[in-house]
Amino acid sequence: MSLNHDIKDGTYLDVLQAPSLLQRLRYTREMSVVLSTPLSDEDQMVQSMNDASPTKWHLAHTTWFFETFILSKFLENYICFDDTFGYCFNSYYDAVGPRHPRPIRGLLTRPSMQEVRSYRAYVDEALELLFQQYDGQGGELPTKASRLIELGIHHEQQHQELLLTDILHLFSLNPLNPVYKKEISINRNKHKKVLDYDWQDCDGGVFEIGHTGDGFCYDHEGPVHKCYIHPFAMANRLVTNKEWIDFINDGGYQNVALWLSDGWNKVQSEQWNAPLYWQQDEDGQWMRMSLHGRHSVVLAEPVSHISYYEAVAFANWAGKRLPTEQEWERAAQHQDISVNTFDLQHLSPQPAQLVSGLTQLFGHTWQWTQSAYAPYPGYAPEQGAVGEYNGKFMCNQYVLRGGSCLTQNGHSRITYRNFFYPEQRWQCTGLRLATNA
Repeated sequence: MSLNHDIKDGTYLDVLQAPSLLQRLRYTREMSVVLSTPLSDEDQMVQSMNDASPTKWHLAHTTWFFETFILSKFLENYICFDDTFGYCFNSYYDAVGPRHPRPIRGLLTRPSMQEVRSYRAYVDEALELLFQQYDGQGGELPTKASRLIELGIHHEQQHQELLLTDILHLFSLNPLNPVYKKEISINRNKHKKVLDYDWQDCDGGVFEIGHTGDGFCYDHEGPVHKCYIHPFAMANRLVTNKEWIDFINDGGYQNVALWLSDGWNKVQSEQWNAPLYWQQDEDGQWMRMSLHGRHSVVLAEPVSHISYYEAVAFANWAGKRLPTEQEWERAAQHQDISVNTFDLQHLSPQPAQLVSGLTQLFGHTWQWTQSAYAPYPGYAPEQGAVGEYNGKFMCNQYVLRGGSCLTQNGHSRITYRNFFYPEQRWQCTGLRLATNA
């Protein structure tokens, strides 16, 4: 039996709303194939920088995850597709064994794309057999197996977003300005008006932060704990491209007083003068590379692909600050939050709509906070190799909240903690301002 699932352009579902674990699994596995379909085999082989991975590697690694942590442990008489794939497609699980170095994943011309496709089909068939095995025995999957499959689904969704951001970085280096997916016809001029700021006041006090235990979460989203938050105010929307251009024109990238020391060193060494993927044309107009190709910067859209350093500098320039992750979660707790609206026709952040309360919480850009990525009080990682998933990265990184236009439907939640190093900006990262009350 195949894991094919009917996914058509413009009809992307919230995978978490699928009625069964098997259907969620099928949908997720098929979505990765859909995302790779616009790419040639050559596109899928190349690694554009150390932080990125080839599409081929993403497709194989997510398959290796299901094979290693689920099939090899729970499916009777399972035979691995190829014993060498563990070395090639392990990411950072030291407990599982040695692995191919990350910076040279693009040198893995073998196995071929066809072999990787065969690998996915082989593992997908085995996953179907796993469900049939327990159905035939008149029972359900063991709880541990179900939990690991759920983790594998969310893990693959993360790599689906990485697949897209890595392809964008690759295409941005190509002088032909390749288009990953044509955008449906839109009138960019209608988005000239920027929604005015409306500051949302939030009372101070002791509040519970963290995942309540309802539904899936990563281990680092808990345990629920109390923390004191001072009164503050949060901007109703994300910072826009127009405001970022004002920051540029006012010498933001040349004003050392706005920058953290490490950030200023990065600006100088990398010669930053705008967000990643921005370039000025011969007339001085700002252009941006996106998955829809190169086009003019839309003023009302949220700024994206900025580092933590740039976010802090802009906040200093604006006379505001970044929120803490606890403030972000507190402000979002009582808002009318819409789910992600992932759509291959719109792979860019969209302008803020005229709505009350906080907007653009999800489905536009990940939002930098001033909080270091660290364990919550009482945090304990999962046992075994999957315990390496989050905990061992709690050093020198910052937390981002929300979700981007490249995040799969249903993947984000209020308590979700994304994290990156402060200089990284190839992900769809932006910012929301906060201020003391």
